[in-house]
Amino acid sequence: MPFAGDPVPATRRVMKRKNMLMDQRKLNVAKRVLGAETETAAVDAALDLVVFREEVFRGLDLLAAAGGVSSMEPTRRGG
Repeated sequence: MPFAGDPVPATRRVMKRKNMLMDQRKLNVAKRVLGAETETAAVDAALDLVVFREEVFRGLDLLAAAGGVSSMEPTRRGG
């Protein structure tokens, strides 16, 4: 179940064309690791992982606030 105030609502998907400079080596690795057929699919899958990571950390923060986790290492949010 999505959290209130999700940055990407689960019910609506809006695709926009973008023109970006990116590291081709990273894009190639992401495409291979994610099993994406296209570069666009690789970027989309990578962004899905970033959004998922935010949802996980938000859930962990709520759990910690409720007393369920004694501490979180700040370095886990890096990078």
